[in-house]
Amino acid sequence: MLGYADEVWWSRLAQPPLQTWTEDQPLGLVAKTANTQDPEPTALAGYGLLRADTAQIWLRFVAGRPVSALPTQFLTWSCRQLQREAKRALRLVWDTASWPLRREVRQWVRAHNKEAKRTGGVRSVRCQLPAKSPWLNRIEPHWVHGKKAIVEPQRKLAAAEVMARVHTYYGCKQFPILSQ
Repeated sequence: MLGYADEVWWSRLAQPPLQTWTEDQPLGLVAKTANTQDPEPTALAGYGLLRADTAQIWLRFVAGRPVSALPTQFLTWSCRQLQREAKRALRLVWDTASWPLRREVRQWVRAHNKEAKRTGGVRSVRCQLPAKSPWLNRIEPHWVHGKKAIVEPQRKLAAAEVMARVHTYYGCKQFPILSQ
């Protein structure tokens, strides 16, 4: 199965650039202000996988910052999902962001593939894109459109609302949040 993977951030404050047609000045969305009393994060991180065979997006939000073992948790989960569908390999296309290049991720791919070969699991084949070429990752436009689709110009959304809108927009199932 060919898949396009990427890390994504969903801001509760920043507004995506949107264009409007007016006779006066162009209209634009204004970024929300952060409130120090707000216990919720200003942005939500997640990992996504666009399946080339079904055009379906798998999305897992992350508790806190997406560091250390979280990318490998997402990859492990993705391979388990594919194994349930009797897939044998995941050709994973990703850009040159920092998370796919981490030593932990490279070591996980090697160890996972050894185990998959021994037990008949889903192997993971990395297909890294050239540097400074995010447009080649087919999941990137999905993120841009999704951020525009869930925008709320009048108020700041709660974190749960952001997640619900994102899942609704992509038509994807809500999976448990990845945590360290």
